[in-house]
Amino acid sequence: MTKSALQIARAAYQPKLPKALKGAVKAVAGAATQSVADQEAIQKLFPNTYGMPLIKFEATDEVANFPAMNVGVILSGGQAPGGHNVISGIFDGIKNLNKDSKLYGFILGPGGLVDHNYMELTADIIDEYRNTGGFDIIGSGRTKLEKEDQFEKGLEILKQLDIKALVIIGGDDSNTNACVLAEYYAAKKCGVQVIGCPKTIDGDLKNEMIETSFGFDTACKVYSEVIGNIQRDCNSARKYWHFIKLMGRSASHIALECALQVQPNVCIISEEVEANDMSLDDVVTYIAQVVANRAAQGNNFGTVLIPEGLIEFIPAMKRLIAELNDFLAANAEEFSQIKKSHQRDYIIRKLSPENAAIYASLPEGVARQLTLDRDPHGNVQVSLIETEKLLSEMVATKLAAWKEEGKFVGKFASQHHFFGYEGRCAAPSNYDADYCYSLGYTAASLIANGKTGYMSSVRNTTAPADQWIAGGVPITMMMNMERRHGEMKPVIQKALVKLDGAPFKAFAAQRDQWAITTDYVYPGPIQYFGPTEVCDQPTKTLQLEQAK
Repeated sequence: MTKSALQIARAAYQPKLPKALKGAVKAVAGAATQSVADQEAIQKLFPNTYGMPLIKFEATDEVANFPAMNVGVILSGGQAPGGHNVISGIFDGIKNLNKDSKLYGFILGPGGLVDHNYMELTADIIDEYRNTGGFDIIGSGRTKLEKEDQFEKGLEILKQLDIKALVIIGGDDSNTNACVLAEYYAAKKCGVQVIGCPKTIDGDLKNEMIETSFGFDTACKVYSEVIGNIQRDCNSARKYWHFIKLMGRSASHIALECALQVQPNVCIISEEVEANDMSLDDVVTYIAQVVANRAAQGNNFGTVLIPEGLIEFIPAMKRLIAELNDFLAANAEEFSQIKKSHQRDYIIRKLSPENAAIYASLPEGVARQLTLDRDPHGNVQVSLIETEKLLSEMVATKLAAWKEEGKFVGKFASQHHFFGYEGRCAAPSNYDADYCYSLGYTAASLIANGKTGYMSSVRNTTAPADQWIAGGVPITMMMNMERRHGEMKPVIQKALVKLDGAPFKAFAAQRDQWAITTDYVYPGPIQYFGPTEVCDQPTKTLQLEQAK
C-alpha cells in the first residue's frame, strides 16, 4: 500500500517500555480493596475471579523458560488511537517469552470469536501497523459477549487453534464482558485466560489503578488542534460564535481537557449542570450572558465547547426524555398514524404539564429528533441530537428578547461543529504510542504469570516511561451493580468528571477570565519529533490529577 510521509516516519519510532518490563519479570501481589457497595453481589456472580490480588511487575535476573503459547486478541467497540500498538506490545511480549508463540486476531470484534473469523498476525503484518492509528489491522465490532452459547462457540475455535489466552481491548462494557468470559472459562476449567485492556477516547474508564484509558490523549490533542484553528479564524474574522460539540456522552472529560488546552470563552461541563440542577434555560442564559458581556466590549465572536451527552445531564431534560421513552414505547402505533405536521402538538397534549412546557420550548428540529430517532430498545438516541444547534438557536432567541429590552447591544451569528470521528483513528501521540505498547506488553506478562480476569495496568505515566509501573488489576474490583434494561447487572462504573478534582478546579479558576477576554491558545498539530517536553507530554488532566 502507498504510505504517507507520516507513516514512514512513525514506522521508525521505537515505543518506550517501563524498566520493569525489560527482560524477565516477576509478579508481586498487593492488597486489592473492593471499593464498590455491591461486594456480596459481585462475589456471588464471580466466585472464581473475585478477591484476587493486585499485581505489580518487577524486573528479575531469573531465567524463565516459558513454553510456546497461542494467544488471541479482539478489538471491541469504538476505535481509539493506539490500538495497533497494544497488539504490537502483545506480539512482542509473547515472542520475547518464546519465539514460537503465535498471535491470532479475531476479525471485526467479538463477533469474530463467535463466528470463527480470524487471522494469524505475523511479524510482517504487525510491522505494517506499528505506531499507526485506527483498528484496521483486524477491525472492530460491538457484539457483546454475554450469553453461554457465545462463550461455547468461542471456546470451539479457541480449542481448535490451541489458544490459551484471549486479550480483549475495549471500554467499560467490553471489559465487563471480558470479566464475565474469564469467570465462565475459569468455572468450567477450560484452561483459557482472559485479559482486558482499557480503551476509550471518552476518558471515563479510569480509577486508582487505571490512570487513563488509551486514545484519550491523542483524541484530545486532535480536537484541540482543530478547535485552536477555529479560534484563530474566529479571532481573525471577529463575527461568529462557534458552537462546538465534542464526543463524550457519559462524561465531560474530553470537553474539560480541550478547554484546559485551548482556553475557550465557554465550556459546559455536564456533571456540573447536573450537580447544580440547572435547567436548559439556565445553560442558555449562562451562554447568552457571556455573549452579551463580550458584545459590550465590541467583541461579537467567541467559542463554546459542549459535551455530547449534555442533554442527559440536565435533570429536567432527563425527566422529559424518560417520559417520552415510556409514552412512545406504549403508544408507538398510534403515534405512527399522526401526520408529521401534527406530531408536535400531539406530544405536547400527551405529556405532563412540566414536560410539555419544556418540549414546547425546544426548536422544532430538536423536538422532532427527540420523538423520531429511536434506538433498537425504543429509547431516544441522545447522541444524535444536535445540541450545538439547539443551544445556539435558543441563545439567539434570548438575545433577541434582550435586544428589545436594551440588555444586548451587539450582533450574534453562529457556526456549528461536531468533532467526533476525526479523533478516533488519528496516528497516536508519543504518549499513547508508548502507553499502548506498554499495556500490550503488560498483558503478555499477565498471561505468562497465569492470570485471568485482570485488566492490564500501567501507572505513574506523568514520569518518564522507564519509571512507569506495570501490573494488573482484577476487573471485579472495578465493578458495581447497575440497572440495565430492567435488570441489575454487574458493570464497570464509568468515571465522571469530579467537581472537587484538580482538573475541574483549575478550569473553574480561570473560566471567568476566559469568558470576557480573548485568551485563546492555538496548540497546532501533534508533535512527534523534538524535545521531550514538547513531544511526550501527557494530558493536562493527568498532570493535574497527579499534581505534577
